[in-house]
Amino acid sequence: MSSCRTCPVEPEEVPGRLRVVLEEALAGRPTALLAGRVQQLIEAYRSGEVPAAVILDDPATVSAYAAYRMPATVAALRSALGELYDAVPDLAVEHLVDLGGGTGATGWAVASLDGGLARVDVLEQAAPARAAGADLARRSGIPALVESRWHPWTLGSSRVPAGTGDADLAVVSYVLGELPEPLRPEAVEVAASLASTVLVIEPGTPAGHDRVLAARERLLALGLRVAAPCPHGSACPLAEGDWCHFPARVERSALHRSIKGGELSYEDEKFSYVAATRLPVQAGSGRVLRHPLLRKGLVGLPLCLPDGTTAERVVSRRQGAGYKQARRTGWGDALR
Repeated sequence: MSSCRTCPVEPEEVPGRLRVVLEEALAGRPTALLAGRVQQLIEAYRSGEVPAAVILDDPATVSAYAAYRMPATVAALRSALGELYDAVPDLAVEHLVDLGGGTGATGWAVASLDGGLARVDVLEQAAPARAAGADLARRSGIPALVESRWHPWTLGSSRVPAGTGDADLAVVSYVLGELPEPLRPEAVEVAASLASTVLVIEPGTPAGHDRVLAARERLLALGLRVAAPCPHGSACPLAEGDWCHFPARVERSALHRSIKGGELSYEDEKFSYVAATRLPVQAGSGRVLRHPLLRKGLVGLPLCLPDGTTAERVVSRRQGAGYKQARRTGWGDALR
């Protein structure tokens, strides 16, 4: 990978470039300080409570957040965006709006998949997060990120900045859980007013799934069509106590392992999401809801189906090419 900070970076190189940029930007920050702030962030997120104050309110916390959350957020976004691009062949993201964008992970994720990204607007209330995110973007070597615009904005108390409308994609990433419940529909509505396609992503927990379902319902009411993960626009068929979520593999850097106290070179980020659009959707024949069940000569695929139901489809070795395809199918994949 080139170390040039001003030359373009190939899309597939973006996640690795982010790791390098994070290490460069955070060099000199005491690891113990970052690790302590990471633990505070983890405890705050695990509490499930809406923060009483802005979390990213000081540079040290923002640095910890960027090192701890940006790689995982980018991995989850890349996974969801990949499914969105497959379902909406006409989608080309030239203009991205990131609502409540923190340190700007969404721009990195889109840039890693779409070489046509030219314009990024990040709306974020916390000044330290905007400053850190803009610094990371400038270091990226990716023109759309280098030239990204960072707007001070608070949902419910200020208008959307001029020039952020008519976007191709608006993303609300790990934001709804930090908002009071009355403001969540407004966040979804603002996103839908700014772009033809909307992606909402939340932690892969029962509570995160519930917030995604509420966002999905609102997007449908606004006239958008669900593109992913659901192969239908009907009510969610999962039984009470179950929830729709998917995994994204995160390659940990040495910095990430040291501040989080992890030993493995990777972790799996679990997330829930919904993508909806006004563009034509290429309907799939199902979505794999869990790890496929592998038995001798058989593959069981737990599916969400286009008719709004769930079922397990069993594929046997006798089905030849279908069996080989089923063996290659993973949790979260669409059947087309």
